[in-house]
Amino acid sequence: MENINWKELSFGYMKTNYNVRCYYRDGQWGELEVSSSEEIPIHMAATCLHYGQEGFEGLKAFRGKDGKVRVFRMDENAKRLASTAHGIMMAEFPIEKFREAIAKVIRLNKEFIPPYGTGASLYLRPLLIGTGAQVGVKPANEYLFIVFVTPVGPYFKGGFTANPYVITRKYDRSAPLGTGIYKVGGNYAASMRAHSEACHGGEYACEFYLDAKEKHYIDEAGAANFFGIKNNTYITPQSTSILPSITNKSLIQLAEHLGMKTERRPIPVEELETFEEAGACGT
Repeated sequence: MENINWKELSFGYMKTNYNVRCYYRDGQWGELEVSSSEEIPIHMAATCLHYGQEGFEGLKAFRGKDGKVRVFRMDENAKRLASTAHGIMMAEFPIEKFREAIAKVIRLNKEFIPPYGTGASLYLRPLLIGTGAQVGVKPANEYLFIVFVTPVGPYFKGGFTANPYVITRKYDRSAPLGTGIYKVGGNYAASMRAHSEACHGGEYACEFYLDAKEKHYIDEAGAANFFGIKNNTYITPQSTSILPSITNKSLIQLAEHLGMKTERRPIPVEELETFEEAGACGT
């Protein structure tokens, strides 16, 4: 392994030693397999390529001051991946097997876990795709689950400092009752042009979307949920097109633990000016 400048890591891909895979065939999931290959052999008619049968997650492992490695709420990611699979008719990956795969891939790549105090972490990317060949819109009969890792720095260049956002009215990320509540690649593809235009020139870190129906209520950022605080109340949007953020869920629990009120409700765009604090939290 090459020497890594942990404090200067960007949020991007770096080759590590191993990934963990599991195949769904003949109506059941097989055993976990370890691979050192970065490639996936895939049929040209696979449903993930043609009909969007693809879902993924993102979570992190951190090395603590005591040297122990901890993963943030992996069960929540497992549940959300299962929800995504159910929503777009893929085979659901079992939560217990998800835990096993996460633990195994971390152990296999332990030298890539950044040291405590560097601000970096080990990012884990579980991916579930339809690999069965279909010509016609219907679910695949075969699936692949894979999880790989890469050491990363902060998602935003500013790290934990304030980042400027801009509201976009030109594009919609997801429609009500569509796939916005699932973590599928198509939602991110839909946000690429808006993100590129909003961030061109480096003035803004990310864009905020308004609801697709009325263009009046705050929806979410391309990769984050919105929240605002006023009158000792933590407020976040209620919408059928927003991905349920595990970070946001955690912040709601922390706010309640600290004695704050919490609200999930539509947030009119003009209400932004009334918040004492406002921001976005990763999904």
